Amino acid sequence: MTAAAEPFVHPALFYRDEEEYLAGTVPFVRAALAAGEPVAVAVPGENLRLIEAELGPDAGAVRLLDMREAGRNPGRIIPGVLRAFADAQPAGRRVRIVGEPVWPGRTPAEYPACVQHEALINAAFQGREVSILCPYDAARLDERSLADAHATHPVVIPAGASATRASAAYAPERVHARYNEPLPPVPGALSFAFTAPTLSRARHVATAEGARLGLTGRRLEDLALVTAELTTNSVVHGGGSGELRVWAAGGRVLCEVRDGGRMDDPLAGRRPAARDQRGGRGLLMVNLLADLVRLHADEHGTTVRAWLAP
Repeated sequence: MTAAAEPFVHPALFYRDEEEYLAGTVPFVRAALAAGEPVAVAVPGENLRLIEAELGPDAGAVRLLDMREAGRNPGRIIPGVLRAFADAQPAGRRVRIVGEPVWPGRTPAEYPACVQHEALINAAFQGREVSILCPYDAARLDERSLADAHATHPVVIPAGASATRASAAYAPERVHARYNEPLPPVPGALSFAFTAPTLSRARHVATAEGARLGLTGRRLEDLALVTAELTTNSVVHGGGSGELRVWAAGGRVLCEVRDGGRMDDPLAGRRPAARDQRGGRGLLMVNLLADLVRLHADEHGTTVRAWLAP
């Protein structure tokens, strides 16, 4: 793979079969090991096992993560996977990561969050000595997914090739805005309008409905925390009030908060909190707890929708 002039390197690797997958990912990992660079591999479990087997004994020197678990919520990947690994490494050393957030089987609800995640990686790591290689299954992903990969990666490695080339379609801000999709209200969902004096009541309303819909134990506690963080954000940053909705769909419980505030920071909730940071952790906490988070912001306000599986 050719070296890039910028400190941050973010290529999309297109592959059509296991042979091309291993030919594109394993040399990337071995090059890091040979240079004494920290390296992590966060890909779906079936691909993780392929890489681990190919690396043999060298796999013990690599941080291995199943992206189906670690990156179930795409909004969690930057703070909970990529930055969590990169920030823990000694200063002055390049960090390499194989990250595969888009795979066949991602749901229609998850996919827009995946594309926005890939677009935001470029801003999250700008200027840092980090290389993040993102494999894409060119044989099984649809044309939209492959086109979006070109739009969110400054360089690409075509299927069967070994060298990078510039992506003529690279436009991360434009593609992020395109997937800022409206989240229409769901008929029949429990609804509760809240203000500062009723924040506690909003949390109790959400957990009671979550319990009725099948959440128990830790997952019910997660719903309480998600509700508390989102409603508090609305009161503090969204005009002092908002609307909470809770319902079930597809075997998951959904919690949504709408308010009149405008969220202008696309990386909100995707930066790890500094140890001495006071406040500003609300959306980050939601991303770390929920199975999926979608956000829509326009001139009329902000909607955040979180999915939690039982």
